[in-house]
Amino acid sequence: MERREFVASLVAGGCAGMCVDLTLFPLDTIKTRLQSQQGFYKAGGFRGIYAGVPSAAVGSFPNAAAFFVTYECTKSLLGAGGALATPHVAPVTNMLAASLGEIVACLIRVPTEVVKQRTQACPSSTTYNILLTTLREEGVGGLYRGYFSTVLREIPFSLVQFPLWEYLKMLWSQRQGHTLHSWQSAVCGAFAGAVAAFATTPLDVAKTRIMLAKAGSATASGNIPLVLLDVWRSRGLPGLFAGSMPRMAFISVGGFIFLGAYEKIRRTLL
Repeated sequence: MERREFVASLVAGGCAGMCVDLTLFPLDTIKTRLQSQQGFYKAGGFRGIYAGVPSAAVGSFPNAAAFFVTYECTKSLLGAGGALATPHVAPVTNMLAASLGEIVACLIRVPTEVVKQRTQACPSSTTYNILLTTLREEGVGGLYRGYFSTVLREIPFSLVQFPLWEYLKMLWSQRQGHTLHSWQSAVCGAFAGAVAAFATTPLDVAKTRIMLAKAGSATASGNIPLVLLDVWRSRGLPGLFAGSMPRMAFISVGGFIFLGAYEKIRRTLL
């Protein structure tokens, strides 16, 4: 990957991430409160809908930038030659690139997500107080609670979203005979995001429960199958898909803005 492409991916990814996270933050808060163990209204209901936004604002640019730089670099390396360079293996290349991108991005995303979600579920507190409390009671490790559950949610999500996004773009491009406009790429992103969001909602529920659990509790240990089993026993199938509608709405609209803005900014910079 050339230096100019690297910078374009970095800036475009970061800007696109900030656009989505700040624009759709209220939907994310509603989704978190629907999934919390204490229930929607006890977690704050519709009050303080922007609780935790400073954490999202700080983490969104580097998080999205890290993902897209890794994604584009990996695609470039894998597509440079060998078996993975052939067109019919492109979905595998996209899956590998997206998975590696998520692993790297989660190193930045998880600490901001922990602080953000705890503030969303406790709107009477502030982002700064939640951060200090987490560091005091659990240390730096507390900021990375739920790292593996987040990675295990994000990788399946990306395995669905990005190959589907690339495939839809290729299909639409072939039908009209030229490269897609940014808005068309955004439409493909919205559809791919909605499908991936619904399919991975149970993993998102588990991730939220783990991040919000009290330190030392069984849920806080991060055992995803046990958390999902507990949700199934207490709330059944609706519990496993709690927050799926706001999650789909968030990620569908987010996919439209995120991937559309990314393509537009990247093309402009190149």
